Order: sequence, then structure tokens, then C-alpha cells
Amino acid sequence: MSSSQSDSVASAIAAYSAIVGIIMLLLIVVSVVIYWKIFSKAGYSGAMSLLMFVPIANIVALCILAFGEWPVLRELEMLRYQVRNQPGPQYPQNPSGPQYPQNPRY
Repeated sequence: MSSSQSDSVASAIAAYSAIVGIIMLLLIVVSVVIYWKIFSKAGYSGAMSLLMFVPIANIVALCILAFGEWPVLRELEMLRYQVRNQPGPQYPQNPSGPQYPQNPRY
């Protein structure tokens, strides 16, 4: 292999490695954003999405999501309990007569 061929092969490998590196970086950013939204909607801190890149912690974090009681659901149950134990709005009873004047003066 000549020197020019080895230079072209080396530059092709470098370009391929750069493209793969950029794609991998984009995938990491997208996965952090996705897990951040999932943890935030569940009521946890979005920063827990960074645990998905730690080998054992990612399994623990997924188990917390799957089997734990979400703070959002805990808050929802508390609000439902408050609404159930609160008396509803009291509306006035309908009067027996009409609401408009009987003999309007024009």
C-alpha cells in the first residue's frame, strides 16, 4: 500500500469515527432528555435521569419507577381525599316564583 493510499484510508477512518462519535453523542443527549421527562412526570427530580448511565444504579432507578409510589400519584390521592371530605358548594334553592318583575313599568 502506498503512502497516499494509507493517508486516504486513515482519513476515511477518522471521518467515520467522527460521524459515529457525533451520532453517539446525539443519542446520549436524546436519552437524557427522554429519561428527564419521564422522571419529572413521575414527580421525581429530573436529574435522576443521569443515573441511567451508571451500571447498577440504572436498574435500581427503573425498579423505583416501576414498583415505587410516585410522588405525583401521592399528591393526587391527597387532593382527592381533600375533595371527598369537603362539602360541595351550596347553591340556593330555586325560588317558588319567577325571577323577573311581575308588572314592569316602561
